[in-house]
Amino acid sequence: MARIDLEGIAHSYLENPSTAHDYALKELNHTWDDGGAYALLGPSGCGKTTLLNIISGLITPTRGRVLFDGEDVTELATERRNIAQVFQFPVIYDTMTVFENLAFPLKNRGVGAGDIDTRVREIAAMLELEDALGRRARGLTADAKQKISLGRGLVRADVNAILFDEPLTVIDPHLKWQLRSQLKQLHRQFDFTMVYVTHDQTEALTFADKVVVMFEGEVVQIGTPEELFERPVHTFVGYFIGSPGMNVLPCQVKGNRAIIETHEVVLNRTYPDLGQARIEFGARPEFIAFCDDEFGHPVVVNRIEDVGRQKIARVALGAEELKIVLAEDADISDENARIVFDPDRVNIYADGYLVEGEPTSALGGA
Repeated sequence: MARIDLEGIAHSYLENPSTAHDYALKELNHTWDDGGAYALLGPSGCGKTTLLNIISGLITPTRGRVLFDGEDVTELATERRNIAQVFQFPVIYDTMTVFENLAFPLKNRGVGAGDIDTRVREIAAMLELEDALGRRARGLTADAKQKISLGRGLVRADVNAILFDEPLTVIDPHLKWQLRSQLKQLHRQFDFTMVYVTHDQTEALTFADKVVVMFEGEVVQIGTPEELFERPVHTFVGYFIGSPGMNVLPCQVKGNRAIIETHEVVLNRTYPDLGQARIEFGARPEFIAFCDDEFGHPVVVNRIEDVGRQKIARVALGAEELKIVLAEDADISDENARIVFDPDRVNIYADGYLVEGEPTSALGGA
């Protein structure tokens, strides 16, 4: 495995980029620690596959350097970087058996027959392919073929990194959770450096120790799943992580108070004058509660959705709609409903980015 450093990496598909908008991947400096499990998370077109292909050598960046354990590999071809890459659609040999497909990367590197047999059977067991080892790949389902493709990436123990580009796209939904868990188990067992591209937050949060959230060619936050949920540093992270995502409302901020229309919310932080920036108030649905307190903010309950283990209330605070997560047995009256915000879990954003503010004592109110 290897530590991977990205130094001033940026990439444009245009011949002569001149502005930031010309770059599919804006400048990035980051280190992938040896043995870490990372996910690149974001919507289509945000630059995550471009970044993965720069690491693998399929793309040479417009600017910057890629280093493996301190060695500059920016100009090295993919095959010389000693990485394994698993793509969105299976890359296998239909005329070979499952065993032969899994063994192929090892045979190419001169590994002995006994070691190949041991390693192939170990990976096949992990992926529940033991019963198919003697079958030709041609007649297998798309799920099974992608398992083989995953196995071909995992079978080598000497790679610098294993890169996954949306590897579960063709997998049936009921098998996705199982395969995510198996990949996590493999990471813990073999300490691979893994980078996993996905647009699915569940995949990212299940698989990764650190999630890299990308938006419009930029990395907007890198953190653990807990950090991304508790303290999103950009409104996009708040919106993209969580189901439902964070409530983001336009507001004004005066010291330790946020004003949403005519409603004044007391905060546990004090903020400076934020000038002409676009100011927004962020509160996750889990951190808003209904209350009987007369100081609560009156809302109109538009509807309540039962989604199984919980309910989601959609309410109007003036002209602004909020989502609130409730326990599955909650019974909410539509009349005289009031809500309170957890002051420790409210975030203030200026032009999309978190403003930290200075901690201060809550001064009463809701």
